[in-house]
Amino acid sequence: MKQSGFFDVEERLARLSGLGDQLEAFSRTVDFEAFRPDLDKTLAYSDGSKGGRPPFDPVLMFKILVIQTLNNLSDERTEYLINDRLSFMRFLGLGLSDRVPDAKTVWLFRERLTQAGAIDGLFNRFDATLRNAGYLPMSGQILDATLVAAPKQRNTNAEKADLRAGRIPEDWQDKPAKLSHKDRHARWTLKFTKAKRQDDGTMPSSDLAIPFFGYKSHVSI
Repeated sequence: MKQSGFFDVEERLARLSGLGDQLEAFSRTVDFEAFRPDLDKTLAYSDGSKGGRPPFDPVLMFKILVIQTLNNLSDERTEYLINDRLSFMRFLGLGLSDRVPDAKTVWLFRERLTQAGAIDGLFNRFDATLRNAGYLPMSGQILDATLVAAPKQRNTNAEKADLRAGRIPEDWQDKPAKLSHKDRHARWTLKFTKAKRQDDGTMPSSDLAIPFFGYKSHVSI
């Protein structure tokens, strides 16, 4: 393995640009320095006269939040990937020898903006800048559903009609023990499943629809 040099890094970054580095496009589109006055006003860092390690540049930290939001990263994963990815380093203006904020520093910065009620305004402004430049900032959504089985009730047709109408069957009202064992909210539905290949190698013309009694649970992220 040959020893790496400065021009090797430059060549790799040039290749990333050729492949389409989204963060590089953002750097050309968004004037991040325009966010500095609002960040400085919100954070109100001291002038350093009392000593201690100086805080990271607020614009650098805001750009880290942009990376984190675009890639849906945890604080720990953000710290790791900034150290690992050349594209992240270039976007942040960091060199290989520069100090990188750790996960706790990222959390504290985001928490400070959140408590000040400033983070939504900053990102709305960032999104507006992208929209004005022709980009469409979007978030993703995951929607999933699962069926939860309920014991079959073996109700009569009259009892089923009462339940569909939202009524308690008259025969149940004087029998609390029986009522407690009856599920009045579960319903029948169809559970669709992919048809399996037959022994002769052919596929059925339609998928399977299996009657299912219970509940449908939805999760949206």
